[in-house]
Amino acid sequence: MRSAVNVSDGLGPTAEEIGRQLERILSSNEFHAPKRGRSFLAFVVNETLAGRSEFLKAFTIANVVFGRDASFDPQNDPVVRIEAGRIRRALERYYLVAGTDDEVVLTVPKGGYVPRFEYAHGGPVEVALADEPQKPPVKEPEPVAFAPTEKRRGGSLLVLGLAVAIALLFIFAAVLPATWAPPARSPAPNVAKPRVVVEFFTESGPDDASSDIARGLRDDIIGQLAQFRDIVVVADPVKNHRTGGADYALQGNVQLDGSRLRSVARLVRPSDGAVIWANNYDADLHAQNKLVIQSDIARQVASAIAQPYGVLFQTESSAIAKPQMETQDAYACTLAYNRYRQTMNTQSHAAARDCLQQATQRFPDNAASWALLALVYLDEMRFRYKLGMSPFSAQPLELAIAAVNRAASLEPENPRVLQALMLVNFFRGNIDKALEAGTAAYAANPGDVDVAGEYGMRLALSGKWQSGCELLSVALNKSGRPRGYYEAGMALCGLMRNDMAAAEEWARMSDLSSNPMHHLVLLAVLGTAGKTADAKVEKDWLDGHAPVLMANIRQEISLRLPRQQDQERFFDGLRAAGVNVASTQP
Repeated sequence: MRSAVNVSDGLGPTAEEIGRQLERILSSNEFHAPKRGRSFLAFVVNETLAGRSEFLKAFTIANVVFGRDASFDPQNDPVVRIEAGRIRRALERYYLVAGTDDEVVLTVPKGGYVPRFEYAHGGPVEVALADEPQKPPVKEPEPVAFAPTEKRRGGSLLVLGLAVAIALLFIFAAVLPATWAPPARSPAPNVAKPRVVVEFFTESGPDDASSDIARGLRDDIIGQLAQFRDIVVVADPVKNHRTGGADYALQGNVQLDGSRLRSVARLVRPSDGAVIWANNYDADLHAQNKLVIQSDIARQVASAIAQPYGVLFQTESSAIAKPQMETQDAYACTLAYNRYRQTMNTQSHAAARDCLQQATQRFPDNAASWALLALVYLDEMRFRYKLGMSPFSAQPLELAIAAVNRAASLEPENPRVLQALMLVNFFRGNIDKALEAGTAAYAANPGDVDVAGEYGMRLALSGKWQSGCELLSVALNKSGRPRGYYEAGMALCGLMRNDMAAAEEWARMSDLSSNPMHHLVLLAVLGTAGKTADAKVEKDWLDGHAPVLMANIRQEISLRLPRQQDQERFFDGLRAAGVNVASTQP
């Protein structure tokens, strides 16, 4: 007979009290967690009550809650660690907002996944074992589609408050590896970043509901925007008063008609009143929790505005035709880098490289400039056929290593620095360090589509295809991203999953017009699918336009696919397309 928790000795909550508290939390509108996060919490609580807390490891949770298979590697796939961090934040918010008078306090301490239960007036409970079984309700995870789709729209209250305040200071520690210190964010010097004031949203509706949503939505937007380090977010301190000196003003309106909600957001340039960007967001309060709606709209607004390729930076870039080294600051070089990543040609690459080299000389303590310079150097290796660079030089990687090491010594917690560390380590062949840095970058700002997409790509290419392709899919459905780049990653996802129809469609959606490597991906897909005629067309194109690549296939693919079994699957497709892979240089 299975063992169950028995805490009826009067020292702490009983199993029934814990069960009721779990139901109270999961049914509360103030417990801000997605479906699989709620399944996560229910699973770890019920497993603990059933006496199986010793089995609450990342592997078990990933298999039962997230549907991962037996090949799941908790060291390199951070899905459980990241979700645990979100649950901790959601519990902290619940007890601050809705659970201040709850008798039972439920927490998931950092460093593991076993929950703790205590009375609000007492200490933590050490549970004992009894004989009454309880079966945990385990929900099946939602399936993830990889085919192309249309874009989708504890003690006393004082002690508890103190504990939550301390936890908030170390909020990222819940999802970062032990080797990453909590952020000690410091501003980069000599960077004239744009200032965005978030004004109070107006509201209209039959009661106070729209006003509550307007306030909550504005707060969520401020929180989302504040994660982006290339802008300065200003919270207007007085209602109906506009803070002076801002370069841009984000204005909004919330309207309620029964259960239907419409939110309007627009970005305005105060200097001339020009509307830079505007959008409407519709939702149904009967279909979704209002907190989920607010969070979703806030993410969409922040993504559209503050992404590296978002409307704000496009506007800023258009105002600077060409950075002048004598007068422009490091921020101008960030814009030059963003323009380069959108165009990905030889001219824009040279402009970004020259600007960033000058910026790091003029402002040697600017970590972001060093990180972007490392990425520009690295691109001379990973995009060498697209940019027309020599395929045999080791200098770009050496320069990238030196630049990213300087960036990390200045500001190791900066998401852009972590992104650069991830990519440089990946192409050095240090996959563990690459994924460690990627985990930290994504945890610091999961709303950054560039970070999420690159992290998803590295996870996938490292053999973590399930979680990596999930993140790539998320990045593809966000605005402000390089067109055609992540599509090639999704084509590889389809190839490795043997979904050849999706693989071919994604490959043809990639930037084939200028990237020979993506033609090579399409060739491997067509060969695997047995489409010999189409494969011959691709092979002829590559033989004519990228003969150096065709002579170094094995070297290039092993650089991007670290696992031998993934390399061989790719090579099998090429062989089926008529490519003599065995004759390529090792």
